[in-house]
Amino acid sequence: MVRIVETSVRDGQQSLFATRMTTEEAVELCRLYDEAGFHAIEMWGGATFDACLRFLNEDPWERLREIKKVCKKTKLQMLFRGQNILGYRHYSDDVVDMFCKKSIENGIDIIRVFDALNDMRNLKQAVESTKKYGGECQIALSYTTSPVHTIDYYLSLAEEAKEMGADSLCIKDMAGVLLAKDAIQLVSTLKKRIDLPLELHSHCTAGVSEMTYEAAIKAGVDIVDTSLSPLSNGTAQPSTQALVMSLRGTEYDTGIDIHVLHRAEPVMTRIVNKYTENGLLGPKSLQTNPNILNYQVPGGMLSNMIKQLSDQGAMDRYEDVLVEIPKVRKDLGYPPLVTPMSQMVGTQAVLNALNGERYKMCTREVRDYLHGKYGKAPSVIDEEVRKKIIGDDEVITCRPADLLKPEFEGLKKKYQDIAKSDEDVLSLALFEQVAADFLKRKYQQEETETDSFEMYI
Repeated sequence: MVRIVETSVRDGQQSLFATRMTTEEAVELCRLYDEAGFHAIEMWGGATFDACLRFLNEDPWERLREIKKVCKKTKLQMLFRGQNILGYRHYSDDVVDMFCKKSIENGIDIIRVFDALNDMRNLKQAVESTKKYGGECQIALSYTTSPVHTIDYYLSLAEEAKEMGADSLCIKDMAGVLLAKDAIQLVSTLKKRIDLPLELHSHCTAGVSEMTYEAAIKAGVDIVDTSLSPLSNGTAQPSTQALVMSLRGTEYDTGIDIHVLHRAEPVMTRIVNKYTENGLLGPKSLQTNPNILNYQVPGGMLSNMIKQLSDQGAMDRYEDVLVEIPKVRKDLGYPPLVTPMSQMVGTQAVLNALNGERYKMCTREVRDYLHGKYGKAPSVIDEEVRKKIIGDDEVITCRPADLLKPEFEGLKKKYQDIAKSDEDVLSLALFEQVAADFLKRKYQQEETETDSFEMYI
């Protein structure tokens, strides 16, 4: 039997229409999903937190609580970026600890933790805190291909993850570049050497993931991530319905109730039509591109990059940017293209392509990366590039979070006038100004509604 994690409420929508699904839409889907028999529903984390605050004027913590109310049978899963949590820099250990605590208290069962560089030091606090507060911890290995990303490399990471206390492992193929033949070798090696449940997460961006899933299942993978049609394929995950039907009656039968999926499909169709009509879901996100096997661009990165170019009226430079991405990646020591590294590499590739001179302009995040503030690069960074950007500045070699002072209590005191809960303080810790603006609107609106009600009665 193969188990399924349904991803449409988190990664499916993040990959296809920049994480704009509303809480109301997510709850409507999850109410149906809870009857299907999934291993888990991935419905929080990743970019959902930022999008709620920044674009939807919604409280992400309320989204979690509302979904938990309708999911009585199925575990809820989130994606957690290790020391980055859900933001784009490293946060202090006390903030990581409190975020794990509050996530579990508000309804999360499984926390999938990963580090964009596969620097396991950056997972230490998140793993410890998840276990401390009774959560199930899955450690994800960010998959990519390069001269240094070998089978032995991933086996070594998996052994370290087990030693750290992982309850399960995930091969996180965010760009959809894991080929069937490589999946057989990787999955069989990990299953033979590591006695933990193994999950495979991939994307259809390059058009190979369905073949990869079939090969991985036969090689012994325990769990796969899929997304309900029509919020599947393109830059998202393979179709849930297609996989359930193709495995039905075989030794790998998922046990998923296909009738529940049939009831959920028209709900999803209505939601997808909305984002197609308003332009957030564009045709490029629904296409497969085998050239991604060379460029290694994950779905969320691709949709964001398309929007970046569109906003600048530079979609004619789309192919130029795709060609530049692997060059930047090599210069920076072959980081896997997953948040936040995907945004860093993607934005730098856009700057290089549009400015006519490579590294003439550079983001603060890339500078921080070259200073060692995100951790250890998988391979050697081009010293000429580093020198051009940061000169002779010192590069740190310790775990970056060791240099950070506790932040939580300071933020709690700073925002005591607008933060009414620890969850509010955590929102401020991750996205300070965006969250501050949101909380002012939220509580002002609640006070106005209360005043209106009192006047009415």
